[in-house]
Amino acid sequence: MTREEKSLVIEQLTAELSENPTIYLADISGLDAGTTSNLRRACFKAGVRLSVVKNTLLAKAMESSDKDFGDLSEVLKGNTSLMYAETGNAPAKVIKEFRKKSEKPVLKGAYVEESIYVGDDQLDTLVNVKSKDELIGEIIGLLQSPAKNVISALKSSGGTIAGIVKTLSEKEG
Repeated sequence: MTREEKSLVIEQLTAELSENPTIYLADISGLDAGTTSNLRRACFKAGVRLSVVKNTLLAKAMESSDKDFGDLSEVLKGNTSLMYAETGNAPAKVIKEFRKKSEKPVLKGAYVEESIYVGDDQLDTLVNVKSKDELIGEIIGLLQSPAKNVISALKSSGGTIAGIVKTLSEKEG
C-alpha cells in the first residue's frame, strides 16, 4: 500500500468515525469464511455495518477525528473490526446473539454517543444502553400518563359534579 493510498484510507476512516454516533471495535479473528459471512448477515439485518481495518490506520484516523476516543486506541492490537450503527445497543445485541453459537466476536471497546467503553466485560452494559429515541419515547409516555389520568378523572367526575349542582339547585327552588 503506497503512502497516498494509506492517507486516502485514513481520510475515509476519519470521515466514517465523524459521521457515526456508535462505533464498536471487535475481534473476529479465527472465524472461518462461513461464520464470518453469517456474522455479516446478522449485522446487515440489525442495521450494523461491519468492516475490517488496519490498527495503525485506525489509530491515525482516531487522532485526526474531532471526537475524543480516550483509551480506545489502547485496544488496537491484533485483528480489529469496526461496527457502525445508528442505535447504541444494536452492535452489542448482534455480538451477544452471535456468541451463543461462537466464542467470537470479542468486544474490544465501543464509542457510544460520546461515552467510551473498554473491554469485553462491558457487553452486557452496552446491550442495555437505550438510544436517544427510546429515551425520548419513554419520557413522552411518562409525561402523557398523568395528563391522561387528569383528563379521564375530569370527564368521569364532571358528570357527577354537574349532577350534584343540578340536584342542589332543584332543592332550593
